[in-house]
Amino acid sequence: MKIQQIRNATIRITFGDKTFLIDPWLAAKGTMGCFADIPGHPYSLPDPTKEQILMPICPLPMETADVLAGIDAYIVTHIHPDHIDMVLDGTVGATLDHDLPIFVQNAEDAAVFQRSGFTDVRMLSVGSSVFGDVKLTKTPARHGVIVPCGDACGVVFEAADEQTLYVAGDTIWYEAVKQTLHAYQPPVIVLNACAAETIEHGRLIMGDEDVEAVARTMPNSQLVLTHFDNVAHATITRHDMRARLFCRNVTNYRMPADGEVLTF
Repeated sequence: MKIQQIRNATIRITFGDKTFLIDPWLAAKGTMGCFADIPGHPYSLPDPTKEQILMPICPLPMETADVLAGIDAYIVTHIHPDHIDMVLDGTVGATLDHDLPIFVQNAEDAAVFQRSGFTDVRMLSVGSSVFGDVKLTKTPARHGVIVPCGDACGVVFEAADEQTLYVAGDTIWYEAVKQTLHAYQPPVIVLNACAAETIEHGRLIMGDEDVEAVARTMPNSQLVLTHFDNVAHATITRHDMRARLFCRNVTNYRMPADGEVLTF
């Protein structure tokens, strides 16, 4: 398999006979706006100065056309504006090929993509979906330590000639993630790990303590750490994470730069 870090949680995965684009947030630098711009101001940050930071913080590492070239299907783990491009009329994914298959977590998200003009919207299943020679299985996620910030999911990838891959999605470490690890024993695990947080929901995704828990549970697996340096509510940068994991004696991870390709 090949995993290319694009930006934030957006990654390209070549697995088996297919290439997937996960959580395609392709907006130009700064064009999503800031937390202070959100109508009704439903989210507040522990550091209010961060509410003025324009997102995405960094540009894409390549042209949008190059990100999209050769994609067989999209997977959107949940509809949040740092995982899929959104506009004020409620439609999503304007830059994507609306005729390619797109896998989503539930009927609610499927309806959003159908209203946005996508013609082949498929729901991920706990019982697995088959796409080419790849089996995709929906896995649970908890998107917040106080109150979940909406539904989210992860995905397990399996194919005859590949190592099992677990993309955990926007989740904290909790019992269902531990159960997924025990059930599938994935040699490669992708974790969203910038410890983004709001006052209303607490920490929304993994931080260094969660990464350590995964590393201790799966000491022979390779962790791929992503979702860094592009959202204002992040509390850990790549630079911070390296130092924190050094102090925790966690070494079985890779943290790719935007544009970097990892091969397993």
